[in-house]
Amino acid sequence: MAALMSVTALSIDALLPALGVIGKEIGTVTPADNQLLVTMIFVGLGIGPLVFGPMSDATGRKPSVYLGFIIFIIASFICVSAESLEVMIFGRILQGIGLSAPRTICIAIIRDLFDGDYMARIMSFVTVVFLLIPIVAPAMGKFVLNHYDWKGIFYVQVVISVVVAIWFWLRQKETLHPENKIPFSVKRISDGFLETLRHKQTMSYTFISGLVVGSFLVYLSASQQIFEVQYGLVEEFPYIFAGLAVSIGTAILLNATFVVRFGMEKMVTYSLFGFFAVSLLYVIIFNSNPHPPIAVLVGFFSVQFFCIGFLFGNVRALAMQPVGHIAGIAAAITGFISTLMAVPISTIIGRYVEHSTLPLFIGFSVCSFLAICLLLYIKKTNKKISELNI
Repeated sequence: MAALMSVTALSIDALLPALGVIGKEIGTVTPADNQLLVTMIFVGLGIGPLVFGPMSDATGRKPSVYLGFIIFIIASFICVSAESLEVMIFGRILQGIGLSAPRTICIAIIRDLFDGDYMARIMSFVTVVFLLIPIVAPAMGKFVLNHYDWKGIFYVQVVISVVVAIWFWLRQKETLHPENKIPFSVKRISDGFLETLRHKQTMSYTFISGLVVGSFLVYLSASQQIFEVQYGLVEEFPYIFAGLAVSIGTAILLNATFVVRFGMEKMVTYSLFGFFAVSLLYVIIFNSNPHPPIAVLVGFFSVQFFCIGFLFGNVRALAMQPVGHIAGIAAAITGFISTLMAVPISTIIGRYVEHSTLPLFIGFSVCSFLAICLLLYIKKTNKKISELNI
């Protein structure tokens, strides 16, 4: 499962050191346009599950994954041959659509086998392995860029995706039992969509996921701009990026133990309040200083991402909790909605990060505040339901 998800991380993070070079070759106008090479893949990651989710419920989990890898490989060659920003964006969106299959079906497979806090525990272990990729991917991308060119990064992605697909074919059993298969139809998608929308807990945590992922996506798409352009740390960028990925990975590894002891809801609550407090503190201290010392900036990022590490798996697991009987379509719809939120959030905020990191932390503050409001709403709603049941 971690390998399936890792191809997605590789396709995003390995490209980061090459954004400037690719931008020059395909004729981007501003550095903010280069961010689209990162954010647009998330459009595909949001759209694709609407097809692959129901397909996996109808035909099984494995065939959908195979189709997704085929689309990803075709899209990779489109990116390699791109000579304009528009063609590159099309290729990246198509890459995202293909990768949405292994990314979404991975969650459905885990939900087929596990439930509740133990599902969150498994998600934590999977995500820890998955996060090894952001640690090494930028360095790998930099190595390929220095010894070949940016197209070589896409070729490496293709080779790795083929290896993972073969491994998945050989080692992973089908987890959807024949009696649980649901015929694929547009009505099935619409019914699943309506049923998912009716669950307040699912929708609230999906919105929280959109806000958290959106704020993190700003950093992801603007990291090359921040460290290489604003701070001039071209050679150091892969190592800084790797160090910050370790911060997230550490939190996710700890979450595997903490979540069983304290529960998902408490972990999400503490992490969101921590995320908001650190963001607000940065805005207050550095509101008139566009470029604080790099050590201070990295320190704030580390604490922020440590908080985020406790959110990713837990928020998704809480969203999926009431809809386990339609895991495939529910994973697709919740992923689509959260991505539909995350991409505009990251695109809008990212336009202001060209000359300063302050807008990034303002975005963190706003997104985490709205997420806290949603969390308090669902807590209040669940409390009323519990009182009525008593």
